[in-house]
Amino acid sequence: MAIDNLDLAQCLEEAKAFHGDLCAGIVLGTRMSILGLQAIGISDPKGKDRKDLIVFVETDRCVTDAVLATTGCHPGKRTMKILDYGKMAATFINLKTGKAVRVNPKNKDGDKRKTREEIEQNPHTEEYTMMPAEDLFNVVEVSVDLKPEDMPGKPLHIVTCSSCGERIMDVREVLKDGNILCKPCASNSYYYTPMHSEAQQKL
Repeated sequence: MAIDNLDLAQCLEEAKAFHGDLCAGIVLGTRMSILGLQAIGISDPKGKDRKDLIVFVETDRCVTDAVLATTGCHPGKRTMKILDYGKMAATFINLKTGKAVRVNPKNKDGDKRKTREEIEQNPHTEEYTMMPAEDLFNVVEVSVDLKPEDMPGKPLHIVTCSSCGERIMDVREVLKDGNILCKPCASNSYYYTPMHSEAQQKL
């Protein structure tokens, strides 16, 4: 069904069902998605326009689930790129026209630092649902440099890391001293094993 024919309540129900509950992040992510899709001219993101849309999200929290549920974009389909900047923002790109917009909530707290307890005491879910979009969000047209290796579809090539022997897709390898390396072997990894440590020491 076209996004133009979906009211906010229906979109929220779909996002709630996917995420498991209705929180402030789900409301914001759903509304951000509707605004972004409308701004770039995508009317049917899960149907006829599904191959014309890529979304970049800037957090790994509730907002991202709402964007996924509303747009139909998925990391596994390479139509959703998750950049964990810790920011409640998303950029929506129409691949057919090249138009892209970044949507984020307006900062109404200034430089105020909030604790988890303060956030839990003021969920704002109903307020975010009712507030006019122009009062709640910034929508800015942007440019995004999409590289061929970032696009949906089969990998451009697959190579083998000369250190750990694992395969690397989508031009994510690093060339170092004439060797093809995966990023963990070329720098620092989020995980460590005895084999991994020995491989790095040999470089």
